[in-house]
Amino acid sequence: MRICLAAAVVLACACVSAQTPSSEQTTTTPKFDAKRAFEHVERLVAIGPRPAGSAGIQTTRDYIKQQMQALGIATTEQPFEGQTPVGPVKMVNVIATIPGPGSGRLIFAGHYDTKLFDEFEFVGANDAGSSTAFLIELARVLKDRKNALTIELLFLDGEEAIGEWSTGNTHGSRHYVLNAAQDAASLKRIKALVLVDMIADRQLSIKREANSTPWLTDIIWSAARKLGRAEFVEETTPIEDDHLPFLRAGIPAVDIIDLEYPYWHTAGDTLEHVSAQSMQAVGDVLLAALPGIELRVK
Repeated sequence: MRICLAAAVVLACACVSAQTPSSEQTTTTPKFDAKRAFEHVERLVAIGPRPAGSAGIQTTRDYIKQQMQALGIATTEQPFEGQTPVGPVKMVNVIATIPGPGSGRLIFAGHYDTKLFDEFEFVGANDAGSSTAFLIELARVLKDRKNALTIELLFLDGEEAIGEWSTGNTHGSRHYVLNAAQDAASLKRIKALVLVDMIADRQLSIKREANSTPWLTDIIWSAARKLGRAEFVEETTPIEDDHLPFLRAGIPAVDIIDLEYPYWHTAGDTLEHVSAQSMQAVGDVLLAALPGIELRVK
């Protein structure tokens, strides 16, 4: 992902009140367990670097599928070739599906590849260990929830650029949307996307992402205020990330990200610089926001 050059500004007006689901529509949800999520981060970091097309990312993909299988959640692979400055690279999105009523689906997504560096070993505890681990734990929580529609956990490959950001990025999300767009009815069944990226910074501070769909952002930030989660702040900043292809296709999308992480794309993105408590904050907020999102899109 890349932060745009425009300076972050404080929101000048009050946020639109999020829809509040009725008691009949509110569902009982198991709790997000950040200890479990952090254990997944540890196992991912132990794999080592996990750039697109590498043995490391294949091991990561196998790990994701093993975890989903243990939960009884079906997965499918979406293979494709990403065009990069070093030539075509084989990439694979992993899609885990929790069936629900109706034909629509809500996507929770994050990338599972790490950026390629030749100068040092980059293990990506936060980027993208945190997003991968978060989705695995979220799958455990949501599989036993009475969801209002099908939930898709989307593990995206190829978010990171090989080289500079401008030479190619977000390969997995662009491919996923392009594939869905081949069937207009299939595209319409995607009701919303919630993207998580770099959510384990010990000093977590998540700003409203300026490109994200306002109503979806408002529901999530309203839930954060009700929970007293100060990690979700009322400033806004524009960021280029895997949500943009979905937005361009007309799909409501929000990016939950803290890019003000001092170890971003450095050898210091290691376990001692990430926090289970930060992942807990994001898990609590998104689960609290979920009934309101479902009410809006179903």
